[in-house]
Amino acid sequence: MFKKLRTVIYYVPDLQKAKDWYINLTGIQPYFDEPFYAGFDFNGCELGLHPQDETVTIGNQTVSHWAVDEIEKCVQRSVEQGATVLYDTSDVGGGIKVATVIDPWGNAVGLIEGA
Repeated sequence: MFKKLRTVIYYVPDLQKAKDWYINLTGIQPYFDEPFYAGFDFNGCELGLHPQDETVTIGNQTVSHWAVDEIEKCVQRSVEQGATVLYDTSDVGGGIKVATVIDPWGNAVGLIEGA
């Protein structure tokens, strides 16, 4: 089901401060920079910074997104195996769909399909 690790997202309380910190740490500018998300490309793997919201709790403030085909089927299979849906499948633009499930041990597992 998982093809490769593709994106790691850190949910942060202050997007601008986090973005500045990673720019200063790595010397790399985000390739995608909007008020709702900043994305850095590190040799084909993305580090995403996302503002925290009410769904972020200790244990799911970092989400690793696995590249998958047929994301809806992957979400369904995850639920059948005991996961719960945190973020249902959504189209985030550019032909990319994402979803996040919580495994039976409380870990956030991200799924990403497309581009």
